[in-house]
Amino acid sequence: MRLLPEGTTREARILYAGRGLRAFADGFVSLLLPIYIMALGFDVFAVGVISAATMLGSAALTVAVGFTANRFGRRGLLVASSLLMVATGIGFLAVRDLWPLVAIAFIGTINPSPADVSVFYPLEQALLAETVSAKNRTATFAGYALVGSLVAALGALAAGLPGLFQASLGIGFVASLQAMFGLYAVLGLFTYGLYRRLPASLDRTDGRPSSALGPSRRIVFTLAALFSLDSFGGGFVVQSLLALWLFRRFGLSLEAAGAIFFWSGIFTSISYLVAARLSRRIGLVNTMVFTHLPANLCTIGLAFAPDLGVAIALLLIRAALSQMDVPTRSSYVMAVVTPPERAAAASITALPRSLASSLAPLLAGWIFTLSPFGWPLVAAGTLKAIYDVLLLILFRSHKPPEEEEAVRASSPRAAAT
Repeated sequence: MRLLPEGTTREARILYAGRGLRAFADGFVSLLLPIYIMALGFDVFAVGVISAATMLGSAALTVAVGFTANRFGRRGLLVASSLLMVATGIGFLAVRDLWPLVAIAFIGTINPSPADVSVFYPLEQALLAETVSAKNRTATFAGYALVGSLVAALGALAAGLPGLFQASLGIGFVASLQAMFGLYAVLGLFTYGLYRRLPASLDRTDGRPSSALGPSRRIVFTLAALFSLDSFGGGFVVQSLLALWLFRRFGLSLEAAGAIFFWSGIFTSISYLVAARLSRRIGLVNTMVFTHLPANLCTIGLAFAPDLGVAIALLLIRAALSQMDVPTRSSYVMAVVTPPERAAAASITALPRSLASSLAPLLAGWIFTLSPFGWPLVAAGTLKAIYDVLLLILFRSHKPPEEEEAVRASSPRAAAT
């Protein structure tokens, strides 16, 4: 099974490489950021303030970039964002006072999660859709998601480097953490070099509308609302809460939990590539719904699992199915809007998802304090299943251009001619 589909362009390969560099950086920074803040002598509240600043700043930058990409050019904004990444790493390396760090967190590119909700996201999504053919678009997005998932996992392993620096270089703990922010800046510099290699023709603005969203406005906002419902449901079963439930329900050890989630991640990564092939057979919306719905039934079933073996089986089935909608969803959004609207569509559909998913864990934690039963699992599966049904009802007849062409080509009249 190929990571890159045949015919992948040079531009798409550059975007893949850039995504990989950023995913590696996000993988270790998302784990080391709270440790570094506390190592500087601040308390948990300060960690919360800086984490909130990173999320709010990322959201603001994502929206701003999505709505100004047509004016300033997507390639140019990617190059500028990579320089901001360099400045962010240097800022965290050099500054030790709280409020300047909060300002850097808000303005900069620090991502509090390995998942990519950042200023780069709408720009890369829009450009990736334009650098490949419609036939290869979904497979290319699947590879893009796979690169992000696997390299972020490697980045998380790199979070152990400060201990190695201490032992081999004889430096202090804070200095070893600062070295990782220096590495973050270096990765930003490499990303800058990659994006500079993108052709300037990608910044052309001839004939583009002045409005970031035009004829596809209604579709984009409807999809954003549906994706928010899906993400709100997913917030009930974020990995930390799911692990907490397994600890309490089955007395699972930390080592066993790590092994389970490792294999879940492997299943999820493979599913990205399977989704690309499946979508060619049954279509993007059908792939999103008919893989996601069984996964949500597994989520509900987890709450009623009689033993650990059944729970593990349901978790792995869920992992193999639940994320197939990631590349297909990105591909679908890029397909049903016009090319000039792609950057704005990517940012608008991503932002509500991140905000909605941040609310549900608070509610899930409160529910866990009331009852040891897996009510958050039931809530998650139910809400996400409602999303699936609504998506199928509203968009099953709204096919991307390549699927409409395939339907016309296979019609009896076309066959007769």
